[in-house]
Amino acid sequence: MSRTRTSLALGMAAAGALSMASVTASAAPVPLAGPTTVSPAGHAFKATLTGRATLKAGSVTVTCSVSVSTGSVPAAPGNHNAAGPVSSPISPPTYSSCTASLPGVTPTVTTSGPWTVSMQNGSPVTATLNVPVGGLVVQTSGLATCTVTTAPTAPAGVAGTWANGVPSKLTFTNASVPVSVTGGFGCPTSATFSTFNAVYQVTDTTAPAQQIIVGP
Repeated sequence: MSRTRTSLALGMAAAGALSMASVTASAAPVPLAGPTTVSPAGHAFKATLTGRATLKAGSVTVTCSVSVSTGSVPAAPGNHNAAGPVSSPISPPTYSSCTASLPGVTPTVTTSGPWTVSMQNGSPVTATLNVPVGGLVVQTSGLATCTVTTAPTAPAGVAGTWANGVPSKLTFTNASVPVSVTGGFGCPTSATFSTFNAVYQVTDTTAPAQQIIVGP
């Protein structure tokens, strides 16, 4: 009996120690994001699609070969964040020269609302394209009449990466975007997310000899 009680006591003590360790681990503070600086402060920039942008919802893929957006780096000191990303306002990206994977279908892409792009310094530098509610709508005509609305109920962040260079590049690879789809036969009405792929070259339009750079 003595050995049994001793074993039980040791087991309970070990369980208690594990429980305390779990509580301690779960209570560990989440590390803050590092500092970010986007420069040159106050400069305007232009993001131009290189290659093609694709938006895939269900079995339907829309491909566009022309896309442009403009924006500006916040003026100092707003271009620096000691513990997080720096956000810049941008114009709603335009998309044209678009085709659909469905034969006999013509897509039209419209954008609206207050868009922003946020940069967080790191390895790699991460970028988030912030889409307002209903900020991008794809409508198709022809053999299938569909409407694909991005960020249908709440603003959405589209995850990407940034690479400093000449020019710098903003890349989205299989980024997930919430959507709602309405329409008849041939429309992917069961899709709730789409996949976005695009690469943009970002140039400084205030001083073309300079580059838009993200650092600490």
